[in-house]
Amino acid sequence: GGDFLNIIIKRANEEDSTELTSISFAAKRYWNYPDEYFEIWKNELTITPDYLNQNTVYVAQVDGKVIGFFSIVEVKENLWTGRFLMQRGFWLDHIFIQPEFIGKGIGSELISFAKEMCRRDNIDHLFLLSDPKAKGFYNKVGAQYIEEVPSNIEGRTVSLYRFAI
Repeated sequence: GGDFLNIIIKRANEEDSTELTSISFAAKRYWNYPDEYFEIWKNELTITPDYLNQNTVYVAQVDGKVIGFFSIVEVKENLWTGRFLMQRGFWLDHIFIQPEFIGKGIGSELISFAKEMCRRDNIDHLFLLSDPKAKGFYNKVGAQYIEEVPSNIEGRTVSLYRFAI
């Protein structure tokens, strides 16, 4: 296997917001999307201190440096976002890894940690919307594909998954 990375997972705090924003943009740029997509994604990829306070966000650190994170958001009522109805429940909102650490098992570690956390809080499934380029990852970690749904970019879809805990 690859190098053994000593990963520490801990709760994010407000001070992490700038760093997490840069990781989410860097991880998205890894897939070589056109610049105009990033204008549309700007708000959703920006991790604000408020977002960190209001949601469940955990970071992965290697040698004291944050290299990835995930967030879980509770949708309390069914909610239309653009042309897509988000069901009430818990959603894996983000999982992003610094590009040079992609493919080293960190995403899987974060998923295992998230599942443990959900078990502890009696959450029996998470929904998630996957970038088309990340479907292989979600299939590998055992999420169940449901359907394609419209993305916030015209003519593009994202994949809805349900993740049984």
